[in-house]
Amino acid sequence: MVELDDVVLDWRQVVCVAHGATLSLGPLARQRLLAARRVVERVVADRVRAYGINTGLGALSEQLLAPESLPELSLNTLKSHACGVGAPMADELVRAIICAQVANYAHGKSGISPALVDGLVDLLNHGIVPLVPARGSVGYLTHMAHIGLPLVGLWRVRVQGETLAAPVALARAGLPTLTLGAKDGLSLVNGTPCMTGVLCVALSRAARLQKWADIVGAMSFEALQGQTVAFDAEVLALKPHAGAQRVGRNLRALLAGSALLRGAQGLRTQDALSLRAIPHIHGASRDQIAHVAAQVNIELASATDNPIVLGTPEDYRVVSQANPHGQSMAFAADLLTIALAELGGVAERRIDRLVNPLVSGLPPFLVEGSGLNSGLMIVQYVAASLVAENKVLSQPMVVDNYVTSALQEDHLSLATPAALKTLQVIENVERVLALELLAAGQALEFYPVESLAPATRAALGVLREQVAVYVGDRILAPDIESATQLIQGEEGIARVEALLGFAL
Repeated sequence: MVELDDVVLDWRQVVCVAHGATLSLGPLARQRLLAARRVVERVVADRVRAYGINTGLGALSEQLLAPESLPELSLNTLKSHACGVGAPMADELVRAIICAQVANYAHGKSGISPALVDGLVDLLNHGIVPLVPARGSVGYLTHMAHIGLPLVGLWRVRVQGETLAAPVALARAGLPTLTLGAKDGLSLVNGTPCMTGVLCVALSRAARLQKWADIVGAMSFEALQGQTVAFDAEVLALKPHAGAQRVGRNLRALLAGSALLRGAQGLRTQDALSLRAIPHIHGASRDQIAHVAAQVNIELASATDNPIVLGTPEDYRVVSQANPHGQSMAFAADLLTIALAELGGVAERRIDRLVNPLVSGLPPFLVEGSGLNSGLMIVQYVAASLVAENKVLSQPMVVDNYVTSALQEDHLSLATPAALKTLQVIENVERVLALELLAAGQALEFYPVESLAPATRAALGVLREQVAVYVGDRILAPDIESATQLIQGEEGIARVEALLGFAL
């Protein structure tokens, strides 16, 4: 269970909830929610003009509305903003968004009705996942509206893979259909939880990918009989980027005890950059991933509704501002995309060297009887295709801009589509690393197993449990899928880390 109370969530806790952990609100969080709601109620009673509480939205913000119409305004806000398009988002993404959403309200600066926050927590804890079309948002509004609708008995949800009308799912779970009050509709569609939640999930996959990149890169390095002096601790210390130091340590540990590499030292003056620069390339990506994680944690610690309510019912301020603007998360998403695309790009270069007999010193395309057999020739083609896709997907979205809401919202972050694009790149990189794992594993089969480093031997053993060695051409697609599932999991990493005695 993850509890929201006096300590803000970090991205790893959001991921826990995304993957099925329950969420609860502690007493301090409830006090903050109630205090902020009392301010909203006082604003309505005082008839003080306050954006989104008793006015229209966006370009309609100067229209003051009667108190009795405010519940209808909230409901209309959900309905009008629920215009997403495309296939529904994965359940884990929706759960991550809802978790980040509850965390945002729990800061006590939004003023949303506490019953609605409890309703969102109930959705999580009963496994009820709103259907959220993945596309159609320049920031967050459409995604958030689709999440809010089931609370009031509208729209559709998934429960254990079954699609149900929201009222049916609520009734089965014994949950009430809720009623909206002033500001509730705006709060339900507002803020940065959408992009932040998606980035939390992206970070969890990135953290796994950076470890696999080091493991698979070490296997390729060993198979190509690399010159280990490039990873010398004293040399790398002269370029003290944290990521490069970490990757250098990882590679030294992963390759320790390799008789194959001991015998290969002095074979050439230096290796190609895709081999000798692994600490610098992988390490730079690690540094960017760490930076993105820090930015996401700051966003989770931020109150990102508009307006913000401050003070007490007796002495309050309602401030219209731009905390929901997603510029920081848009930069983070674009940076994470580029960092991960580079992991895939350099992996493709290593695949090429593994299958190319002009530089590998191994049988052409890593199979005996080449000519009759094509071996892993086309594996490199597939990797090149995925890397080419990533080049296009890595073009930053944050620098683009459009104007919405009749000039009222004239700078857009595009952070949510940027974060979703990051997930597309991650999927491609997972497959590229799976292809390198296949190629590196096959290359290592041409050496005596006892000559390999214990860590790379362990990684090869994990692969061989799922994919047999190649002795002639066969349909490769199932092998690629099996290797991809390894890359998308933690078991192989855990086994290598247990052997090393530390986390990669």
